Amino acid sequence: MEAYLFLIGLVLIGVIAQNKSLIIAAAFLLIIKAIGLDGRLFPSLQAKGITWGVTLITAAILVPIATGDIGFRELLNSVRGHIGIISFLAGIFVAIIAAHGVGLMKEDPLVTTALLAGTILAVGLFRGVPVGPLIGAGIAALVIGMWDIIVKAISG
Repeated sequence: MEAYLFLIGLVLIGVIAQNKSLIIAAAFLLIIKAIGLDGRLFPSLQAKGITWGVTLITAAILVPIATGDIGFRELLNSVRGHIGIISFLAGIFVAIIAAHGVGLMKEDPLVTTALLAGTILAVGLFRGVPVGPLIGAGIAALVIGMWDIIVKAISG
């Protein structure tokens, strides 16, 4: 019963925060659970969902290449100025951080819960943009790693 209430609460928070991704995800899980397919689908979704999501996002990012809107010329022109170079480097940095986030989310499901709570709070109260838990988890992994190094250095 708690799971149903939690998911319904997330749908409501999604509506209040105008977060379509949260609404769709929570409603989808609620429906799957309500029709009794959770035992079959949830394990696969939990084990492979992040990979499926990253694949779908990657495909969406590659659509302009597939349609011919972005070619080699546009790619080369995009990194000629300082804004393009900074954006290029930021893309590399974010992708590396997100990779660490995937590992952290897989090893500790509570990370996802905390990230979701933080994202909901930021979207609802601070007009934040829900950029996704991978980046948040990656940043968390980076900070946790730095924290561990500092604690080890202090404790000797």
